Amino acid sequence: MTEKFVEELFNSLGDKINISSNLSYTAKLVNEPELLAKKIGEESTELVIDFLKKNKIGIVKESADLFYHLLVLWVSSDIHPKEVWEELSKRKSKSGFEEKNSRSLKNV
Repeated sequence: MTEKFVEELFNSLGDKINISSNLSYTAKLVNEPELLAKKIGEESTELVIDFLKKNKIGIVKESADLFYHLLVLWVSSDIHPKEVWEELSKRKSKSGFEEKNSRSLKNV
């Protein structure tokens, strides 16, 4: 998957939020934040279960489900994928522990 594909998918989801919730699952999720949060929790749990079972096919499918719901969350929150890529880029030069510790200090 390329950055361009993610951008296109993100934009297509953004187009769907103005459709009736009866016709668009994406619009339904955007209009019902609790449902979206629940679905993200469910998909995350299913992904972890497949990971622990070493179920590669399940991991791929659940990752796709989780990624779709994450994109819907971004659309709903007016967050563009580029903002996430920029944040990841900032973290790339730090070790995982160093980056995590720097976030912990900011939240104190």
